[in-house]
Amino acid sequence: MIINVKSEIGPLKKVLLHRPGAELLNLTPDTLEELLFDDIPYLKIAVEEHDRFAKVLTENGVQVIYLEDLVSETLKEEHIRDLFLNQFIREAGIYSEKYQKLLYEFLNQIKDTKELVLKTMQGVKRDELTCHPREYKSLVEYMEKQSAFICNPMPNLYFTRDAFACIGNGVSINKMHYLTRRRETIYGEYIFKYHPKFKDKTDIYYNRYEPFYIEGGDILNLNSEILAIGISQRTKPEAIETLAKNIFNNKNTSINQILAFDIPNNRAMMHLDTVFTQVDYDKFTVHNGLAKLLKVYKITIGQKKDKLEICEIDQSLENILSEALKKDKIQLIPCGGTDKIVGEREQWNDGSNTLCISPGKVVVYDRNEVTNTILRENGLTVLEIPSSELSRGRGGPRCMSMPIYRDDI
Repeated sequence: MIINVKSEIGPLKKVLLHRPGAELLNLTPDTLEELLFDDIPYLKIAVEEHDRFAKVLTENGVQVIYLEDLVSETLKEEHIRDLFLNQFIREAGIYSEKYQKLLYEFLNQIKDTKELVLKTMQGVKRDELTCHPREYKSLVEYMEKQSAFICNPMPNLYFTRDAFACIGNGVSINKMHYLTRRRETIYGEYIFKYHPKFKDKTDIYYNRYEPFYIEGGDILNLNSEILAIGISQRTKPEAIETLAKNIFNNKNTSINQILAFDIPNNRAMMHLDTVFTQVDYDKFTVHNGLAKLLKVYKITIGQKKDKLEICEIDQSLENILSEALKKDKIQLIPCGGTDKIVGEREQWNDGSNTLCISPGKVVVYDRNEVTNTILRENGLTVLEIPSSELSRGRGGPRCMSMPIYRDDI
């Protein structure tokens, strides 16, 4: 199998990352809110931290693949490159024929395919284009608000978890909630449609043209039969129902149940994996105090075609997970321990957003000292990575990684 992700803890063998690039240099104070950042990371240090993350993974037997390399390989054929450029320009929201032509010419003259891919990620400034004489100016140009960029950067790309999510042996190519992130999924679309390793070999359970939002940070593979999905700020219940029908109707999948977790709708808890993640066969990190507030719904195949059976589960989170994973007992490890202030601070800095690379072994941010100590006290092997700059984007090691292949457990 090309893709195999049937748990959150099976030994990780292959993972997709994106090394932060010049897109972070194109953040400004005026664009932070629009581009979903709270601060501007220092790129030099962010790259060093990300390289350390990749090194920790490779030192533990994980093959690291970079998004920019996969896309570059996908666009080697001229007709696919041309198709991509025209689609990319349309999705950048450029409706002026003049600027469509100028941007196409600018991008198409970049002959090195990887350099081209990185440029689409970094954004294109207006003053990089070769301008026509001043007398040629459209009404659209006179009326529109002139930003510095004709094509905005995509600084959230280093959170590779969100744009598409591997589920079992297939993939969900997601419809992102915020407009500024929707172009990120074009890379996944082209990889799975045209890359020789994935073309015609990967089931697509959800596509980016669906009307409802869903993001990968809300999708957790509990086991080969059960999927957990967060109903969150960025994932809508309609999307979960659509995904459920597509999965249940696919003969190649063994998933027969989806647990939908209704979590608070705010930036601090934007995805399910900012609230809890699995770290061992019977252990989860969890945002302190939230477990009692979660409502959980079980979705199974309905009696009639294309119908779903949905019911609320009136049990504790421990019991729900215990039943799903067939464990006598589930241990919930609170982020930050029992101290409310510490818990909120370390959850904000992604203390619950761990990447499990094998049962009981997790990659975490070093800044969450209290949570990391508690994890060790509970028998886990904790691999810390530096995080002063990466954490400014509001995402942890799980957010920054998209597992492609895990061994079954």
